[in-house]
Amino acid sequence: MAKETPASSSMPSGLKAYTVPIFLFVLAMFFQLFLLPRSFPPSHYDVLGVKMYSSVDDVKDAYQTVASKWDSGSGVSLPADFVKIQYAYELLTNLVWKRDYDLYAIDESVHIIEELEKQYAVEDFAKIKLPLLEVVSYEPEREGFMSITSQDFASKFQDSKPWLIQVYSSGSNSSAQFATVWRRIVALLDGVANHAMLELGDVQLVTYLAEKKPTGQVFFRKAMVYISERCNDYTLGFEGELSADAITDWFATTVLGLPRVFYHTKETLVSKFLSKVPPNKVKVILFSQTGERATPIVRQAAKDYWNFASLSHVLWREEDASFWWNALEVESAPAIVIMKDPGSKPVVYHGSGNRTWFLDILEQNKQLLLPQLRSTTSMELGCDARGYSRAGYDKVTWYCAILVGRQSVELNKMRETMCRVQDALSKYDDSDDASKDPSITPAASAHKSKRLSFAWLDGEAQNKYCFFYVQSETSYDTCGTRRAPIDVPRILIVRYHRNATETANAEQKSSKWPKTVWQSEADDVDPAAQLVVSYDGTAEIPQIIKWLSKMVDDGDNRNLPFYRAKTPELVPESAEPMRSGVPKTVKATQKLLSLWNRIKDYLADPRMGPTLLLGALLSAGNVWWMRSRSSTQQPAQTNQPSPNQPADNVEEKKKKERKREQRRRNAKEEEVPASITDNEPKDAVQILSSVRSMKGFQRL
Repeated sequence: MAKETPASSSMPSGLKAYTVPIFLFVLAMFFQLFLLPRSFPPSHYDVLGVKMYSSVDDVKDAYQTVASKWDSGSGVSLPADFVKIQYAYELLTNLVWKRDYDLYAIDESVHIIEELEKQYAVEDFAKIKLPLLEVVSYEPEREGFMSITSQDFASKFQDSKPWLIQVYSSGSNSSAQFATVWRRIVALLDGVANHAMLELGDVQLVTYLAEKKPTGQVFFRKAMVYISERCNDYTLGFEGELSADAITDWFATTVLGLPRVFYHTKETLVSKFLSKVPPNKVKVILFSQTGERATPIVRQAAKDYWNFASLSHVLWREEDASFWWNALEVESAPAIVIMKDPGSKPVVYHGSGNRTWFLDILEQNKQLLLPQLRSTTSMELGCDARGYSRAGYDKVTWYCAILVGRQSVELNKMRETMCRVQDALSKYDDSDDASKDPSITPAASAHKSKRLSFAWLDGEAQNKYCFFYVQSETSYDTCGTRRAPIDVPRILIVRYHRNATETANAEQKSSKWPKTVWQSEADDVDPAAQLVVSYDGTAEIPQIIKWLSKMVDDGDNRNLPFYRAKTPELVPESAEPMRSGVPKTVKATQKLLSLWNRIKDYLADPRMGPTLLLGALLSAGNVWWMRSRSSTQQPAQTNQPSPNQPADNVEEKKKKERKREQRRRNAKEEEVPASITDNEPKDAVQILSSVRSMKGFQRL
């Protein structure tokens, strides 16, 4: 068997070392020979045989030359060639089309070439109807659309609303056909965003808004719709179907970050919408006859009224008409249904109106009939000892009737009862002396003058606040976490009273002497005095009204004690999270699509091939240099075992070498100098002991 030579054994290792340079070289050749030609097909100038960006006169001369050859019969007269040459001539002799093609590589009618080639594949080109392209002159000003230019661009961006800008061409047939869609988009975005149109002839502004390839060339990927927001100074292009629904949904979700308003059926409306709405929010149901997506106006309203109302869509079907009439008294679509407190009658608005009509309805019905007492509503309701009455700052005495309890069926029934009490007091007419009822007049008068407010409190979420007012043995049936299957809602009335004289005397008394820690805590009280009374009667509306009237009458006419205390703070209840913006899955898809588009842009860059080839050469040179350097620094051949040396001798030499190395290490450790804490040297003398012995000798 022949022995393998050293040269033949080093071949695999050499190929392995040059793997990266070889890979880069193959990739560069593949890019130059296959990918790059596909990214740069022959231009229309090449078809006519003229230089790139030639003038219109040069294009006409070249076309006349080709036409003369066809007339004389000396040129090739294939229909496909005629279509390409005729198309290039019509495109490059139109100033607007030529500008769009030269500056932005826009050629929207190129599909005509392929269609005509298939149609006239075997027929004479003389049968082709000319001209191939239809000249269009599109002026958006005639349609009533607003246009912008680079001169007035900065002056129009004065508000914080984002802008939706359509970049169009005055000679584009697609832009003219898109006018109907654009009119619909403008109507849907009215009041939500600004809109304008920009002509491609404004090169300075178009270059600022358009995308740019790695080579710096300006281009539009798919759509000619862009947004620009003044506060962030950015532009974002839209890629997708050029429809009013797709564009407005993209704009409302990606740009404005508006929450979605979903559709529900009669089977899912209760389980997936009504039961999940927080008790402090109004429920708004929008009946649609078309089933179209929620408009940006509706989604903007859902965001603006997020703390007050929750919105949902329902698709109207004629077979469900009887169900909706019996449940919500809805006759037909479109309609708006407002559902407030438990047991209250829904408010229904039929018909469709403009944006102002819709927002007015939400504004009028954003509050519950019996509002919830929260940290954000206590001052507004006049149910805070640190605040004032809803009747004004000059009112020194006012009242707040609070229904306290945990979320339960019993609480919902009492909320319905309190709504009827409030409604009865609102409708009470005290103008007629004959019909006046002394047992109702005080409460009705206080309610109409806004000195008596009504609210309900979640006793579980606001347990400290609830226990502060409900101080009894059975307070756990109303406040705090549910410990037993018992829920007892309670009606309280709180009398707030401000006395400027008492407050001034208390402050003057406390300011004479330095305050201790206990005195500081005692003086930290609310400015208004509070007296709380709990209702112990039946849940009958007349009885509750009479009790409220007696409390108001006593509070206004009797000299009650002025007692101030520190009321616990209302806990800020967590708001319902707003599901707005683009979902995570869509964001991931958009990022992958953006990455893929970026890769395609680099694959169409003519500089990639030379760059890869240069990288292959540099990598190969680096590998050769490292291999040459390592070969010159190899140890002498004498220290290396020869191939013919027995294996036993090699093992013995290795063992001897290891022993020598161990002896060297031991010798180094022995040579380490001793420290002052080591054993005493042989010639060391303890001075202290010698001095003591000398003193003893002297004494003797």
